[in-house]
Amino acid sequence: MTHGTTEPYRMFTSRAEYRLQLREDNADARLTPVGRELGLVDEMRWAAFSRKAEAVERERARLQAVWAAPGGALARELEAATGVALSRECTALDLMKRPELDYAALMALPALGPGVGDAAVAEQVEIGVKYSGYLERQREEIERQRRHEDTRIPADFDYAGLPGLSAELQGKLASVRPETLGQAQRIPGMTPAAISLLLVQLAKRKGRRVA
Repeated sequence: MTHGTTEPYRMFTSRAEYRLQLREDNADARLTPVGRELGLVDEMRWAAFSRKAEAVERERARLQAVWAAPGGALARELEAATGVALSRECTALDLMKRPELDYAALMALPALGPGVGDAAVAEQVEIGVKYSGYLERQREEIERQRRHEDTRIPADFDYAGLPGLSAELQGKLASVRPETLGQAQRIPGMTPAAISLLLVQLAKRKGRRVA
């Protein structure tokens, strides 16, 4: 997180550029390896973390390997239990992406259950699947912005009236006059959407497409 704040109520993940990545449920996955490198995580804690991570990966791999085809045994069980009918072949992991299905519902099916006994592992598997599309798009956005970190902003660039950019952000950009997109990202209150918009406008000014 690089954004500062002058307003006390805007704290923690509400000030994060990529808050989907900074969730409470994945705090151990994000921070335990860092703590281990710093010597703050003992062997017992590391072993527990590793067991959980391995269990999550095993269950994901298991569900990814199970296929359901229209008219097949798993598809019939699914439709009988949930009313969800399959129109194409897919994996059990793909089934969990559907809003009307969750891990518990799928594990109630004889062909898939009973699943893992650790509720924390089951939660991580389900959240990872449910959020996968959003997380992938955000990772692409992060990589895209990293590629353009050093993109120069002309000193005479006019922020006033930029379509889609709020008056507040226009004012901040005009006041700070960042030299690069990377500097613009670190202005308090700046959002990834605003940076993307600014990148598009810079590309239009240069007469090229943004990759």
